[in-house]
This record gives sequence, structure tokens and C-alpha cells, in this order.
Amino acid sequence: MTTSSSERGVSLGMPELPAPDYPDDVRTRLEADAREVIARYPDSRSALLPLLHLVQAEEGHVTRTGMQFCADVLGLTTAEVTAVATFYTMYRRRPSGDYQVGVCTNTLCAVMGGDAIFEALQEHLGVGNGGTTDDGKVTLEHIECNAACDFAPVVMVNWEFFDNQTVQSAKRLVDDLRTGARVEPTRGAPLCTFKETARILAGFPDEREGAVEATGGAGPASLVGLRLARGEAAPARVVHPREGGPHEEPQDGAVHEPSPTEHLSSHDAPQKTSASDPSHPAGPTAEEGE
Repeated sequence: MTTSSSERGVSLGMPELPAPDYPDDVRTRLEADAREVIARYPDSRSALLPLLHLVQAEEGHVTRTGMQFCADVLGLTTAEVTAVATFYTMYRRRPSGDYQVGVCTNTLCAVMGGDAIFEALQEHLGVGNGGTTDDGKVTLEHIECNAACDFAPVVMVNWEFFDNQTVQSAKRLVDDLRTGARVEPTRGAPLCTFKETARILAGFPDEREGAVEATGGAGPASLVGLRLARGEAAPARVVHPREGGPHEEPQDGAVHEPSPTEHLSSHDAPQKTSASDPSHPAGPTAEEGE
């Protein structure tokens, strides 16, 4: 004996209508951009990721129209495009703010203050994870590791770094974004809107003055392994050991004193700069070599 879908409480509903197309002028412009992107790859379907960034730059998120466009120009099915667009969190599936504010809540950033920052910003902005402020300026979310642990806790805005944040500095940051005040990342290119960022990620040049020259590297703690692999000697430095831990003295007996231009991590012993410790607030530090 079988039961009908209605008896099982399942509503099949009406089939979804095809996605509306872009206006003719928009589609013509996007097709020209798409041809430029596709020409970079020996297999056209390899261009799907940058093309999703391209359509995201058009509307601020990946719409059904955008996915249909990608399928059309690459000769794919919408199911194939949708599978990719829904797999990667960098593609937004609903309207979001001009500024994507991501707070790292992975282990190290969390214990250094990331959890406190995320909770404070939710209350300050009146939104939950993935929520957007009423003015359409800021979308808040917690994000996975940004490989910037020696600058923890880290907040990213449209994928640009804001290092060594505190609850207070993060609140100032989002307030400035909402009021249109000038905001400078700790390192990396100047800040731009999420749509502009998406077009850059699609592979088109950043034509803003000084943007290409701006850069920001990893901190010394992140680069130790690379330098050792290159055969470069690590600078001698005395760090007070934990109980029973190893303690190596420099061969010449000298103690390495960090220079004012040498970046130290906010959790680099014996420095007391934990952003989680109110008595030692951590602010953005100078870039190595500046």
C-alpha cells in the first residue's frame, strides 16, 4: 500500500520559474568581461570561480540570474554552477552590505579576544551572524582562520586585514564604516566596497592610485619556518622559558633586543599585549620593516 505526497505531509509546490536575464546592456558588458576571463584558461570551465566573482560584483551577491549567465557562457548546467556557488562561502547567496566584516573565531583568535569581539559587535550592530545592518553598510559574520595568527585577534573587512583588534577598536571600525569615515587596513591595499573587491577577485586590475603598490606581509612568527627552510639563521633571542621547558642562550651570550621596527606578535612571550587582557590593550602594530 502506498501513500500520496499529500498524505505524507509533503508539499511539492510549483516548479521554479527560469531566472530572469540581465538587461541587454548589462549582459553585453558582462559577456565582454567573461570572454576576457575565459581566455586565460585552456579549459573554459576552469573560469567558473572568477566568473562567479564577476557576477557577484554586479549585484553584490550571486543571484540565480548570475548563475544562469555563468552556465550559458561556459556551456554548463545551472546545477553544476549552483554546486560550486553554494560550496564556497566567499560567494554570497543573498543581498549583503557594502562591507563584509568578518571576525576570526578560530582557536587562537578566539582566546585572544575574537569571541568577545564577535559577541560585542552583534550587540553593537543589532545583527546576528550573517546579518546586515538596516543601512545596508555592514554585514557581520564569524569566519575561519585567516592565517594571521601572529596578529590575533584579526578582523577582516572585504578580505583586508585589521590586526590586533580589541572590542573597542572593532566597534570604532564598524562605526566608521557606517558613517563613511576613512578606514585604513593594518596592512594590504586600501579598503574598497564589496562589489569592487569582487571584481578584483575576478581578475581585473585594481586601478585605484597606490592600491597595487600597497602590500602587507606576514609577521616574523609566521615566516620563521620559511626562513629556516631557506637556510637563513634565525635571530638570537632569549625568551623566558616555561617551567621545565628548554632555554637556549645565544652563542655569543648577547640578548637580542627587538628594534622599534621589528613586529612582535600580540601573544609573543614575554610581551604582555593580550587583547583579552584589559590592562594590556593591543592596538594595530607597525608593519615589519616600516
